[in-house]
Amino acid sequence: MTTHLKDTPLVQGTSYDWAEGFKRSLPVAMGYLPAGIAFGVLAQVAGIPVWATVMLSVVLYAGAAQYACIPMLSAGLPIGSMATNIAAINLRHIFYGMPLLQSLPQNKLAKTYCLFALTDETFSVMTSMPTELRQALILPISFFNQMWWVVAGAIGFMIGSTLNDLIPHLDFALVCLFAILAYEQFQSVKRYFPIGIAVISLIIASLFTSNWVLLMAISICMLLILARGLCIQRNMKGVSSDQ
Repeated sequence: MTTHLKDTPLVQGTSYDWAEGFKRSLPVAMGYLPAGIAFGVLAQVAGIPVWATVMLSVVLYAGAAQYACIPMLSAGLPIGSMATNIAAINLRHIFYGMPLLQSLPQNKLAKTYCLFALTDETFSVMTSMPTELRQALILPISFFNQMWWVVAGAIGFMIGSTLNDLIPHLDFALVCLFAILAYEQFQSVKRYFPIGIAVISLIIASLFTSNWVLLMAISICMLLILARGLCIQRNMKGVSSDQ
C-alpha cells in the first residue's frame, strides 16, 4: 500500500513528513490535553498569571516539572532553589537523546529544538517506530506534541477553578499517560530489564529518602545500567578470546 504525504523541506537534503507527524502525535494529544488542561487549571487556582502559565509550557515544557513549579512559584521560592528541583526532576532527559543521535535533524536549530522537546512521550513514540522513519518525523512529532501541551494549558487556565471543582485530582492524568506509554513501549520492545531496574531502584531509593526519591532512583538506575553494560562487554571479550 502506498501513501502520499506532503513533505516540507527544511534544509537541503532533509525533508520532514508533517502530515504523518501530526497523525503520530494524536495518541500523545489524548494524554496531553487532559494533563495540560489540569496544569492550566491548577496554575489559575494558584494565582499564576496567564502569561507565566503559557511561558512555562513554551520555555520549560516538562509536565512533571511544571506541576512542581506551581507550589514553588506560589510560595515565592528563590530561582536557584526552583532550578535545582527542576534539574533533579528532569535529569532523566539527559539520556533520552543518546538512542536518537543518528535520527536528529542536520540543521543546528532544528536539532537543538528536538533535544529540548524530547519529553518522555516524544521519546516513547520515537523509539517505538522503525529507525528509518525517525529522522523525517522527529521534528514534526516534537513540534505537534508541544503544541498540544501549550494549547491544553491555555484552555485549562481559561476554564479555571470550575473544572477543578467538578473533576478533582486532575493532575493524575499525567501519571496515567506515562503508564499507558510505558505499556505500549514494552509491547513493542518486549524487554524486562528496564522494568526490573526501575522497580529495584525505586524500592531502594524509597528506603533511604522521601524527599529525593526520584533523583536517587535515577542514579541507581544509571549504576545498574553501567554495571550491566560492563558485564556484557566482559562476556563478549571472554567469548572472543575463547574463539
